[in-house]
Amino acid sequence: MTGSRCIRLALSLLTFLPMLPPQGFAEDAHEHPCPKPGQWVLPLTGETVAHDRFVADIAARPVVLLGEHHDNADHHRWQLSTIAALAGRRAEVVLGFESFPRAAQPVLDRWVQGELTTEEFLERIRWAETWGYGADLYLPLFRFARLHRIPMIALNIDRTLVKRVAKDGWSAVPQSERQGISDPAPASEAYRRSLATVYAMKQRQRHAPSGAPAANTVAMPDPTHEEIEAALSDPAFQHFVEAQLTWDRAMAEALRTARTTKPEALVIGVMGRGHVEHRWGVPRQLEDLGISDAAVLLPSTREEACKGLAATVADAVFVFEPLQEPAKKRARLGVMIETANKNDGVRVIKVLPESVAADAGVAEGDIIVEAAGVATATTGDLIAVIGRQAPGTWLPLTVVRGDERLDIAAKFPSNFEDGE
Repeated sequence: MTGSRCIRLALSLLTFLPMLPPQGFAEDAHEHPCPKPGQWVLPLTGETVAHDRFVADIAARPVVLLGEHHDNADHHRWQLSTIAALAGRRAEVVLGFESFPRAAQPVLDRWVQGELTTEEFLERIRWAETWGYGADLYLPLFRFARLHRIPMIALNIDRTLVKRVAKDGWSAVPQSERQGISDPAPASEAYRRSLATVYAMKQRQRHAPSGAPAANTVAMPDPTHEEIEAALSDPAFQHFVEAQLTWDRAMAEALRTARTTKPEALVIGVMGRGHVEHRWGVPRQLEDLGISDAAVLLPSTREEACKGLAATVADAVFVFEPLQEPAKKRARLGVMIETANKNDGVRVIKVLPESVAADAGVAEGDIIVEAAGVATATTGDLIAVIGRQAPGTWLPLTVVRGDERLDIAAKFPSNFEDGE
């Protein structure tokens, strides 16, 4: 795990973990015939609805939220087809993306107007550093917006604010330093318990023995009832909740602003499903801001849908059969990192056990200043170099350790699947 993902580990595991009703929270699931791929299902009733009629109804909403697992290509294919269908029903559409902080808005505007190449766009948006997931997953969405001159808006905020709230709490951040975000609506008890599941998983990872396998290589069992209760009573958990609410509120306010600026437009938000499921996150904040009829749409495999859908998980769920193709494997150094002060290198926060970095002798606290002869002033610089590595290659690293400057060679496995 590299780059800005060290923050995601602490705050955004919920975009990867299924946001199922937590222990003690009853959720009705209706029995119904197993849906077929290509069908829309209404979880509240278990009914299926014809695509044309459904799209026409949803297109009349002011805001539509499309949830995703960030690294699932099928989810992004579904988003593209849904956006295209909705755009065919409305004269004006605005697309908002969680993947971009507000500071990126000028670059988004230039991209939509055709002023930047793909390479220029990704470089100026600092994609590897600000988001980090495969650009190929999102580029079809961005190119669709550009082709049709559909405005793209940045929904996110500088992650330093979310990180600060997670550490000190919302009330500790002065009004002038909240990036214009108003006080979030409080989390429901159901949302708190769901976040407690994520927090308990984070705590388990934090306190895992140093020799334990990396969390991203082993399927971890769900937290126990005792672990969840311990999370709920942990004083630091309230700050964790407030950080998530900050994120939800920021995206809701950006969507509301787009709706206010273009009242005739359909505003579509593309974001992690943990922010929209059960209407706990962004939809709750939108309601507090005066938009109570935002639609929440989610994708689901046929296997998942046939097991039954929680009645309140979304307004509608699109059923698909996963495309049977191997996932792209990428080089992983096996470190958690952050940009050092004054952009003078990349500081290693943690070295994952049995990783490429561990085998090479990289240590916590090292500052990586060069990789393959390229200066690594920021995490994005290092991520970009690692992303270019092929299986079986050696990556020369120059690190500063205390008063020493050391040259280290990291050897990637001959098969990235073995190094995941």
